[in-house]
Amino acid sequence: MPYYRQFGSIPPKHHIEHPQIPGYRNEGIFYEEVITTEGFNRAYSILYHLRPPTRVKHQEHLKSIAIELVSDPMLRHIHLKTKEIARAGDVIFGRTPMFHNSDVTISRCRPAKQQEQLYKNASADEVLFIHSGSGVLHSLYGKQAFHPFDYVVIPRGTIYKIVFDDIQKADLLIVDSPPPIRLPHRYKNADGQIRLGAPYSERDFHGPSQLDIVDQEADTELILKKGENYFRYVLASHPFDVVGWDGLIYPYTFNADDFEPITGTIHQPPPIHQTFETSGFVICTFAPRVLDTHPKAVKVPYAHSNVDSDEVLYYVRGKFGSRRGVEESSFTLHPLGIPHGPHPGTIVASRAHTRTDELAVMIDTFRPLHLTQVAIEYDDPKYPLSWLE
Repeated sequence: MPYYRQFGSIPPKHHIEHPQIPGYRNEGIFYEEVITTEGFNRAYSILYHLRPPTRVKHQEHLKSIAIELVSDPMLRHIHLKTKEIARAGDVIFGRTPMFHNSDVTISRCRPAKQQEQLYKNASADEVLFIHSGSGVLHSLYGKQAFHPFDYVVIPRGTIYKIVFDDIQKADLLIVDSPPPIRLPHRYKNADGQIRLGAPYSERDFHGPSQLDIVDQEADTELILKKGENYFRYVLASHPFDVVGWDGLIYPYTFNADDFEPITGTIHQPPPIHQTFETSGFVICTFAPRVLDTHPKAVKVPYAHSNVDSDEVLYYVRGKFGSRRGVEESSFTLHPLGIPHGPHPGTIVASRAHTRTDELAVMIDTFRPLHLTQVAIEYDDPKYPLSWLE
């Protein structure tokens, strides 16, 4: 998490009575909910509700959605063209999984309608990269606006609802992560502050801007996801009845255009683009930047054999200097075991360039990724041969 926040009305110590707040009808106390990670060993937040958050009037299994993977083994470079993927569902059920392993599911989502029910992912953190569109994330923690090229990081267990300003402009890359999403350890000093010289600072991360208190004693529907199972819960009151909270667990946004690229006289390797980390994969931001300044610098990357990780690139904006034939909203997968590198002609073409305007999201996994059955519909079968002259 980026940094400790304190919001709304909270008592001076943990687990003591919260002073009454005029204007709210309750039992004279507020109900403390402690949200913890890794048992009680890691980051936590404490929320104060008007009513107990534990009251459930009904629960039922709604459905299971298993991710169907390609059964035939393949070891080749893959290019998926997803720009024209059809709009479907809402931001929850309109997700189209493209790649999957036990650590991550990478999906595209172009919703056709607004989210109607509250939603909670009980078993994975979520990163919603907003390729286009804007709106407001409503959650237990309050309201927060999001904009194009924002990473919206939503911790597991967060009840939320997303409202887009214009649903027809909504276009997302979504990462579901069973391992916790964290900032890279090397970017923080021993005191927990983001180091000077890191590609961002605490000022670049934005949490909720105001509380979103709903004082409502009425049946409220919640869709809860655990693994591949979806459940329908009916709560006895609206869960957004939080009058205050503090801690390190909360949704936040970080805009890719706020990433400060690290450059050098010669090519810098991809870890300098790292933005988030987990135990199973990393997320990197390839942002617009000045290219290498050495007079003999080769300004596109070298050929690379990634012997212990799979590399996914999602192309967001601009021209990617080392690739031919990829377009906005394309994915490429360069799997471990075979080398990949710049396309023929791109090295010579880059000599006169002094900067790049590319914006891309890279996800490097430490376990092999599997292509989904639906992803095959967007496959460019000629891509594995595109390094031939």
